[in-house]
Amino acid sequence: MPVELTYRDEFAIITLNRPEALNALSFQILRDISAALDEVETSDARALLFIGAGDRAFCAGADIKEFANRPLAQAKRDAEYGQRTFARLDTFPISSVAIINGYAFGGGFELASACTFRLATPNAKMGLPEIKLGLIPGYGGTIRLPRLVGEGRALEIIMTGRTVDAEEAARIGMVNRVVEGDPLEAGMAFAREFTGYSLPVLNLARDAVKRALDNPVWEGLKIEADLNTLAFQTEDSIEGAAAFTEKRKADFQDK
Repeated sequence: MPVELTYRDEFAIITLNRPEALNALSFQILRDISAALDEVETSDARALLFIGAGDRAFCAGADIKEFANRPLAQAKRDAEYGQRTFARLDTFPISSVAIINGYAFGGGFELASACTFRLATPNAKMGLPEIKLGLIPGYGGTIRLPRLVGEGRALEIIMTGRTVDAEEAARIGMVNRVVEGDPLEAGMAFAREFTGYSLPVLNLARDAVKRALDNPVWEGLKIEADLNTLAFQTEDSIEGAAAFTEKRKADFQDK
């Protein structure tokens, strides 16, 4: 299967399993990712991890052979479908982590950039090289990269099509961390830093940050106050305060 969904401990793991093609995204793989997200959405998983099969690539981008001889209307529909699929991660019930183990170019990096977090192995190389094909990113790259690295850096990376290595990616904010050792184990270790907390409150935090990026400061502060008030209404906030007072670990129930 080119897209494999497995579960391990508290994690759902989506593996792009097409190593002979550097885990490139075909249109069918996009549909398979969407179907996998449908299943994860109804599961008990507390975080979603994306990883590429093998040690060469997370995802080397779109399957360019499928681009040939498409009517323009079909090309637009395909781009919009990819955008919708990746945009689901913005409001997904659990946070997502892309483990960039090797190449992540074009649509592969656009998938990673749609995740809540990105980790890179030392051999990771990433970028949006569409300009070299006479194209621009079409699955959200021009929207999300500026939010990660700022407008100036995003324009440079997109307009030169250059490759960014793991060290630079961490330095400029394209990824959260560079991780050593087994990539999947490193991804799970990272995710465990937040999966023990209240899922509803984690989602309020994600929502506050994402909405702040799309609003003026004064509107963002209003949104933060509203979501902070919602957090105070959860049973988990009462448990968190009690655990702090009693000097014990909180036992959150996602309520």
